[in-house]
This record gives sequence, structure tokens and C-alpha cells, in this order.
Amino acid sequence: MADGRQRKDIEPGMKVGIVLKKDQKTGKLTWGTVQDILTKSATHPHGIKVRLTDGKVGRVKETG
Repeated sequence: MADGRQRKDIEPGMKVGIVLKKDQKTGKLTWGTVQDILTKSATHPHGIKVRLTDGKVGRVKETG
């Protein structure tokens, strides 16, 4: 289980837990399936930004 800061660990179709912008203060995770990877760089200290299949956008905190 990766922590979501490495782009190479994330691919479309995998199940991930993301933190939505509105949930950043609480850190509440929203689970879903990756549709698109939005972060272009190889790493990001707060997590790679993704779009889920339901359209929600957030930074990956957990995979699996």
C-alpha cells in the first residue's frame, strides 16, 4: 500500500483514498477508482492529484 506521493504508484483503474479540497482540514478520505492522473510531476509532497470515475478531484493519501 503506497502513500500516494509517487506518480509511478498510481494508475487509472486502481482504488484509492483521496482528500477533497473541502476536507483538507479534517483529512477525511473519499474512496473511489482513478479515472485520470492530474499531477504531471513524478512526485508531490501532499499527494498526486487525481480525478475519480465519479468526477471528484483530490490528492491521493492511500492506495488499495
